[in-house]
Amino acid sequence: MTPSPLWPTTADALLFDLGRVVLDVDFNRALRLWADHAACEPAHLVERFARDELYRRHEKGEISDATFFAGLRASLGVDLSDAQLLEGWNAVFAGVIPGIDRLLARAANRLPLYVFSNTNNPHVEYFSLKYSDVLSHFRKLFLSSSIGLRKPDAEAYDHVVEAIGIPAERIVFFDDLAENIGGARKRGLIAVHVRSSEDVARALEALGI
Repeated sequence: MTPSPLWPTTADALLFDLGRVVLDVDFNRALRLWADHAACEPAHLVERFARDELYRRHEKGEISDATFFAGLRASLGVDLSDAQLLEGWNAVFAGVIPGIDRLLARAANRLPLYVFSNTNNPHVEYFSLKYSDVLSHFRKLFLSSSIGLRKPDAEAYDHVVEAIGIPAERIVFFDDLAENIGGARKRGLIAVHVRSSEDVARALEALGI
């Protein structure tokens, strides 16, 4: 689907993914820490770590953290405690994407900003405190573990659009994954594929922000 052009009168709201758009996320950080605790090579865990059905159900809030960690422990083949797994799980956050805080602050002066992110309760508890400053630019966070829906499912976008109360074609959505961009466009949103904060900067410039 061809992306819609951006003009100064295009948008009434901006919707942002969190991971690799606002917050830098690196799952290798978790794997290295788990490997250190388990006294094994990180490569051993890389082969076993998967974003499987258990992972997706955890992101939709359908299973408890304990159930997820039990499944993770089994799939990784490591004898780590829930506390050790949680330590690594939260280590995936590597900071705020360079330049994005300034861009969000500027955009928030012109349009309402929202978040739509696939995530899970431990991560929400962690980043809500750790990155409260940059998250303060957003009016509301739509998080998969809270709404029970995740990208790129059509009903997830429809839920967020309805909650924002602005037509989909007047919302510009920023995400780093092609599948989420495609899903958004199918539901009528204008979507920008983000590879760095420069992509966000160019889009905002095109919107006259």
